Amino acid sequence: MDGSLLERIQPLMPRLIEIRKTIHRNPELGFEEYQTAALVAGTLEDLGIEVRTGVANTGVVGVLRGSSVHRVAGGGTRTIALRADMDALPVTELNDVDYASRVPGKMHACGHDVHTTILLGAAMVLAGMRDQLNGNVKFIFQPAEESAGGALPMIEQGVLKDPDVDAIVGGHCWPGMPAGQIGIGEGPVMAAADFVTIRIIGKGGHGALPHLAVDPIAISFQVGTALQQIVSRLRDPLDPVVLSICSIHGGTKSNVIAEEVVMEGTVRSFNPETRERLPGLIEQVLRGVTSAYGGDYALQFNKLYPPTVNDAGIARLVEKAARKALGNEAVTWGIDPTMGAEDFSFFAERVPAASFRIGVADPTGERPAYPLHNPRFDIHESAIPAAVAVFVQTVLDFLGGDRQDGLS
Repeated sequence: MDGSLLERIQPLMPRLIEIRKTIHRNPELGFEEYQTAALVAGTLEDLGIEVRTGVANTGVVGVLRGSSVHRVAGGGTRTIALRADMDALPVTELNDVDYASRVPGKMHACGHDVHTTILLGAAMVLAGMRDQLNGNVKFIFQPAEESAGGALPMIEQGVLKDPDVDAIVGGHCWPGMPAGQIGIGEGPVMAAADFVTIRIIGKGGHGALPHLAVDPIAISFQVGTALQQIVSRLRDPLDPVVLSICSIHGGTKSNVIAEEVVMEGTVRSFNPETRERLPGLIEQVLRGVTSAYGGDYALQFNKLYPPTVNDAGIARLVEKAARKALGNEAVTWGIDPTMGAEDFSFFAERVPAASFRIGVADPTGERPAYPLHNPRFDIHESAIPAAVAVFVQTVLDFLGGDRQDGLS
């Protein structure tokens, strides 16, 4: 283990912790991250990094051009991008801490405040090492990962161009791992995420006279159960699919049969062919169940994010950098895929990419590790320097660093 990077990061920790607390106290939802974007842009500018703001409304991009730049094949210079998301969730925080959210109904329950802080920490370190960089570093601070998705609009507005990005790396908080630990693997690591809205159409009537009505609530019960047969009986069990109905709305009074019920849910998958087949399978179930009970339906299937697939070469680059920065015992190779999803996948579709997991649980086990999106989610601050070190070492290894520091 080469402790020089962690030693370089430690003096920055008071500032990074305060940045994280400031962002955490002031959470902003997708495409509303104005305060966060201003903090990010100001920090980058103070470091002498080129800054572009207003990308996809609230996104920020910084470019650090290395002083020790040499040309590569084709006449260009290499550029590696590092990405963090900035948005919060519509969750009411339940943590009793001095940095708890001051905005009712909004909270950084997925660690995006931490991601932003870590990337700013990497920028601080790399800005002081620009004479060792044989190429460029692009820092991408993305809005709206949790909602409409800010990655694709940023790409459409040229975030991977000028200079052209050769590889991109991101990280995500992972409460299932202790702080100071990193997980990485190649291939699919996160699922595709799609959303369904189903209208079950019936015929309203009196609750005491159901035979004169068509009860969409009763039909919705059958639909919810039947949809799970897609997962358990219509799909290969070795081809993972999750279909979760998470919201049902219908009815106005205890003795009035409603006209319709609206069901909303999410569908997760890895296999592109399976993803294409799922809307047809859902419609097949809806058609059969609703017609059997005299009702009707309307289906809206919205594709959101494709699966996140880690490039083998970039994943190994991150793994080796993490081992160098943190030691072999801190790195897990070959992480299990998760049915969670991320719009980092859009970046990965266009350039070689890798997303790694950042352990954030209390390594002593004294504090419980609440899951992502939980109103009590929090992190152990020792996760920050570890992830900063991994980002920095990855950049140094990709672009070429100071060999006297033991970098290969």
